[in-house]
This record gives sequence, structure tokens and C-alpha cells, in this order.
Amino acid sequence: MTSKTVIVERRIAAAQGLVWDALTDLRGMERVLSGVSKVEVLSEGPFDVGTRWRETRRMFGKDATEEMWVTECDPPVRYVVAAESHGSHYLSEWVLRADGPETTTVRMAFTAEAPGRGVAGILAKVLGGVGTRAVSRAIAKDLEDIASAVERPGHSGPGHSAP
Repeated sequence: MTSKTVIVERRIAAAQGLVWDALTDLRGMERVLSGVSKVEVLSEGPFDVGTRWRETRRMFGKDATEEMWVTECDPPVRYVVAAESHGSHYLSEWVLRADGPETTTVRMAFTAEAPGRGVAGILAKVLGGVGTRAVSRAIAKDLEDIASAVERPGHSGPGHSAP
């Protein structure tokens, strides 16, 4: 088994609950994350273990659609999302640390695991030198988009208008 992890962290000037809501609002994701062009929610109910969706985003110059599902969920502190593609298994772990009533540090760790040599080339492409930088930039951009969505003065949350 070959595995690589990319970790990106960002401090956001918003309460932990508001950041959690923005990160887990699947139906509003297309409006918040500039890298995501389409989200199709496949499960019913609130965001929790078992929640599934298909997400389309542009990576390496191409649109890619992946099915994702929540494997662990501890609101508003942590959740883990899994996906599988081209024989590799991907995990995205989001950890939100409240650094005060209006400040949250978000840490996202993206791990790609390839079971054998046949897909190691794909993993090397995704998380080799250039791939690691691209994945890191994409995560940083997602966190920048989340920060922009929740740090606006008078903002009342994802998908809502300020009074």
C-alpha cells in the first residue's frame, strides 16, 4: 500500500459553528466553493455518517466527478469523507478548532492510498511534486472560499442573506 498526505490549515475569523455549517452545506457548496461546479446529494437527512454526494470539480485541467461519503462525523469539530477513483482510496479529514468565540482554525488533511503497483503511477501523478502542490492549492482555495463566505460582516450563514 502506497499513501501520501497533504495538509493545509487556515485560521478563519468566524465562530466554529458557522464554519462547520459552511463546510457541510452540500446544497450550497456550488455557490461557496469556486472549484466546485456541481454537487448532487445522494442521501436524505442531515450531514452525518453515511451522507453521500457526487461532486464535480476541475483538477489538472479536467472536470472530475467523484462520489463521496462521510465515514466519521463529530459536529462541529471533525468529519472524514472517503472517495474511490481509479483503484485508489481517498480520505479528507476536516478538523475545526475554536480559537475563541469568533475565530476557528480549520485543518484539512487529504490522503491518497493506492493498494498496489498498478495504480501507484496514478497516485504518483496525483500526489507527486506537481500534484501535491496542485492539491494543496485546491484545498487552500476551498478554505479561502469558506473564509470569504463566513467572514463577511452581517453574514448569517451559508445560503442565507444578512438581515
